[in-house]
Amino acid sequence: MSNLAYKRILLKLSGEVLMGEQGAGIDPHTVQRLASEINDLCRAGIELGLVIGGGNIIRGAEKASEALDRVTGDHMGMLATVINALAMQDALEHMGQQVRVMSALKINQVCEDYIRRRAVRHLEKGRVVIFAAGTGNPFFTTDSAASLRAIEIGADLLIKATKVNGVYSADPVKVADAVFYPELTYDEALDQRLNVMDTTALVLCRDHSIPLRVMNVFQTGAIMRLAQGEAIGSLIVSEK
Repeated sequence: MSNLAYKRILLKLSGEVLMGEQGAGIDPHTVQRLASEINDLCRAGIELGLVIGGGNIIRGAEKASEALDRVTGDHMGMLATVINALAMQDALEHMGQQVRVMSALKINQVCEDYIRRRAVRHLEKGRVVIFAAGTGNPFFTTDSAASLRAIEIGADLLIKATKVNGVYSADPVKVADAVFYPELTYDEALDQRLNVMDTTALVLCRDHSIPLRVMNVFQTGAIMRLAQGEAIGSLIVSEK
């Protein structure tokens, strides 16, 4: 633990990350690579919670705008996160890492119910805890779920692992001269509408002083270097 900057981390992965180069679904090679990096973090002594989105399977809000009722679409999205959580659990267990999937929806035959005190106990025992089914409520994103769980478990850091290197003034894929922000406050991110996370997620982190790192998950080894204190991606804090 002497070379680690953080003891307990909440890692947020988008569901799209699990697709790899595929157009949808779960790419086994991508899941195994991510699981390997997560396993390395745990072996180094990090207590790790994980939230995975479901966008590689279904995006409830988008489907609701097409044909489905919004509540129905969001419930389908929550179930998609359970599928992704089970896939990651399986990959980690094949590497010898103990894992618990805890769902905000009651699905007792496939995973545990989310209970905060039990989740903290799992973390203290060195188990990866994957928080599935979002907050269990419609109209809330998995970004909000990640912020909420980070606060509840007392995480030292929330990491949002994405496809870009950090926070920019605009989408760097579409805008060549987009400005990169190595560090900013939550109020700046909210005022400039930088779309780092949804408003609820940012406000939760701001009000509870949870630092947020936004980084590129496809840079191999970057999560470990970040855990060791290297300034990777963009840092968002309550106050500079």
